[in-house]
Amino acid sequence: MIVIGWLAGRTVIDLISSYDHWLAFGLLAFIGGKMLWEAFGGKDEAKAKKNINSWFTLLALSVATSIDALAVGLSFAFLKTDILLASITVGLTAFIITVFAQLIGNKVGALVGKRAEIIGGLILIGIGVKILLEHLL
Repeated sequence: MIVIGWLAGRTVIDLISSYDHWLAFGLLAFIGGKMLWEAFGGKDEAKAKKNINSWFTLLALSVATSIDALAVGLSFAFLKTDILLASITVGLTAFIITVFAQLIGNKVGALVGKRAEIIGGLILIGIGVKILLEHLL
């Protein structure tokens, strides 16, 4: 999905190059804001402990992840990023972090779960602000 988003972005780059920094900022702020919203959303404990192995939950999670990856790929196109290196880096990083998180998730998740989501959201918003400021200043 990252590559598909990048391809979509590359096809429209000439049409939106004058405001691509605003779009990259918006996408990163949206994703970061979504992470913050979920962290502060006050989820029920019953919902938080829901069985994620049901087919509907897995399908919903995979679609949500794919949409986020598509948005990131679109941002990569506007930033003129080397998509091969970026997609390999994202894929390997996601794989390594997933394996690591699976191993320690149950032990550490209760301690840092929301804080990690908050930090991640703030980092994405910060990157978006950085991109915007670099183009405006």
